[in-house]
This record gives sequence, structure tokens and C-alpha cells, in this order.
Amino acid sequence: MSKFTSRPVLRWAVPVLAAVAVVGAGVAAKTLAVAAEPNLPPRTAAQLLVDLQTAQLDGLSGTVVERADLGLPALPSLLGDQSSELTSLVSGKHTLRVWYSGPDKARVSLLGTQGQSDIIHNGADTWTWNSKSGKAQHFKDSGDSEHPADKGPGAIPSDIPKSPQEAADLALKAIDPTTQVSIGNSAKIAGRDAYELILRPRDTASLIGQVRLAIDAQEKLPLRVQILAKGQSNPAFEVAFTQVSFARPDDGQFVFNPPAGTKVEEADPAKAGAEGQPKVDESASGEKPKSAVIGTGWTSVFVLRTGTPAQAAPGDAEAKKAQDAINQLPLGNGGRTFNSKLFSVLITDDGRVLVGAVTPERLSQVAADPAAALK
Repeated sequence: MSKFTSRPVLRWAVPVLAAVAVVGAGVAAKTLAVAAEPNLPPRTAAQLLVDLQTAQLDGLSGTVVERADLGLPALPSLLGDQSSELTSLVSGKHTLRVWYSGPDKARVSLLGTQGQSDIIHNGADTWTWNSKSGKAQHFKDSGDSEHPADKGPGAIPSDIPKSPQEAADLALKAIDPTTQVSIGNSAKIAGRDAYELILRPRDTASLIGQVRLAIDAQEKLPLRVQILAKGQSNPAFEVAFTQVSFARPDDGQFVFNPPAGTKVEEADPAKAGAEGQPKVDESASGEKPKSAVIGTGWTSVFVLRTGTPAQAAPGDAEAKKAQDAINQLPLGNGGRTFNSKLFSVLITDDGRVLVGAVTPERLSQVAADPAAALK
């Protein structure tokens, strides 16, 4: 992982931005081609919701294509088309291979033009490996965490959907009285018949137009998730299977066999940060970041206080480039701001990051709210 993640203002700003992938992305991306609509028995939106929430998944393997352009500034080592770095999922087009065999066995492999990154979870063990660096880390579950992504701090960008299932789970959390749910057109995804469920914000102040979930007609599991900006007909973010099998993968897929020359590090999640580096203070004061959600539904705003922004250490060229990129963002509305078709970000001078699917002006109003001070 990049040294970028060890800088408080940089480390926390980008994961927050990446989390917006669950509700939108920046510039419209070309959609994945699908076949003519299949003729399926009618299902209501309520029935499809029940299908999604009661479906059983014993095993799965397949190829996933993810497209995203969040409109992020060009931060080093975070953006890039077909990069093999896991953090590059916030932008461009990426191909992943996924395997799942029950809650204790899962694997994600990100395939790039210049290498490959793997996350392998098998029981109490989790490995991360990057072919470009030739390094691997092994995390042993102490039993304190319920999610494999927590086994290695900073190692897995868990906020970024890496499969249609993850994206659908996150989208479904938005269903409440602020959401209109309807049925779309049927589709054929990865050679399989699928229904389409459409989620639309009722609040017209949201920058998000709709979220479309394609649901396998037989297995009742998501095959594709698309997010569209308000007034747009093409998806801005998309994650979809191009090939999928619901057979349980062979156990050998979850055994980590490091290539010759790979340096394997035993990591202690309690003491290690990204790539096993000593864990740094979460803010300039050494305190853990504070966060809050202001508002409800699609127009809620996430606020994170990171402390006084840290400056890049002398000689840390990569972190300096990232800090310079943030410094080049326009000043306005009480800090450094930028916005895309689907979300806006405000980085205040007092060390807060505000993100929401709303206008920059709305973020500025929230920043002035005493509840968003986080002191």
C-alpha cells in the first residue's frame, strides 16, 4: 500500500470519498453490453426485495467488471485504469476474479495490466499479496473482529464494492421512507436471466437519480448494480458479473501459495498499519477521528474530524504530491471543495471532511451546524 495512507488528512479523506461509490460516481461510464430482455414471470418490487434479503449463497465464483469515475482529483497511487492496486478501484475500469465458499472462505483477485493483487480469507487466516511489490502479509484473526477486512488495518479498501453482492447490500441499506422502489426491465447478465429493481430518492435535493439492481431470476442474488446521476440515462458507476457460477469452488482456491521470492510478513493487527508499518496516530493530537452523520436518507452528510491536517514529511515525495493535489482544490464554502454529478466534498481548514450526495452549498451549511463541529 502507498505511504499515502499513513498521512491523517490524506488517509481519511480518500476512504470517505470511496465510500460514496455505494451511492454514486462522477462521470458517466459506458454500460456493459447485455442481450435482449428475457421473458420472465412477473414479480413485484416487494417480492424482489424479499428475494434479495432471503437468498442463500453456498458458493460462487466468477469474473466481475467494475467501472467508476468519481470525479476525484488526480491523487497519486489511488486512481488508474486497469491498475492492480486495490485502492485504484475508485476510478476507471477494473477486472476482478472472485471466489466464495461460505462465510469462512473468500478470495478477491484484482487483475491489472502490470500485476495482480489478492485478498484470501480462509478461516482465521487472511493474506494480502501484491505481485508488483512482491510482498505479502498474513493476518491471524484474534477473534476481536467480525469482518475479514478488519484483520489488516488499511490493507483492504472495504468501502469500495468489489462485487455486485457488496454493492447491492450497501444500496439496500438506503431503503426507507425516503426511497421509491419500482421494477425495471428484465435483462440477461453473464448469460443468466435477471429481474431489475430500481431505487430512487424521494428527496429532490439528492444528486443521485437512481440505483438499478439486476437480480438473478433463479438464485435471487445480484448480478449487476448501476448508479445513475440525476437526469442521466447512462450509469456513472457499475459493477457486474461477466461470468458467474454458483457451484462451490475447490478448497484449493483459498490456500495461499506465495510465488518464489515473495516476502511474507506476519502482521499484528493491533500494532501494524498498512503494509505492517507501525500504526500512526489517527490525528495530530493522537486521538482517534470523530465522525457523525447529519441529516437522514439520501441527502444525509457524513462528517469526519481528522484533526489538524498533517504535512508530508521531508523526502516523502508521494505524500507531498497528494497533499499538493488537495491544496490545488478551489477554496470556497469554508474550505477546499470539489463536486461531481453525484456527490460533493468539503475539506475544512480545521481538519474536517464532509461528504454527501448534495451540493457544496449544502455541505457548507452542515459544516456550520454545531452538531457537525465534533469537538
